[in-house]
Amino acid sequence: MTRPRIQLAALLILLIPSFALAQDPVGAAARAAVLATIQAQMEAFRRDDGAAAFSHASPGIRDRFQNPEIFMDMVRGGYSAVYRPREVEFLESRAESGEILQPVRVVGPDGKSAIALYRMQRQADGTWKIAGVVLLPTGELSS
Repeated sequence: MTRPRIQLAALLILLIPSFALAQDPVGAAARAAVLATIQAQMEAFRRDDGAAAFSHASPGIRDRFQNPEIFMDMVRGGYSAVYRPREVEFLESRAESGEILQPVRVVGPDGKSAIALYRMQRQADGTWKIAGVVLLPTGELSS
């Protein structure tokens, strides 16, 4: 195994169990709202509906990417596993510092599995928005 793969494997071994042992559990209503937001954005990606996908991003993400076209270009270029997932599995979420971290196991169009770690922020109106996503490749291939 190469050094970066060993480091990634170690990170995943340390990171994934922490979701199951979260000190600050996420309530059912918040979890349902978070999952609905992520699913709605993935559905918007599937339809290539940039405006709808962009609407699920937090104000900070919207400020950073300025418009749906720039946002969609970024997603298509660097996040194909969430843009066109073949498989999606929601894992145990965790509350941290007023946000929710929601890991999602995705299999991209290339068959490679990854954990998409969504950082979710609750807005003043009570809705949840996506404040960032980090893709952590697992090294697994799906048939």
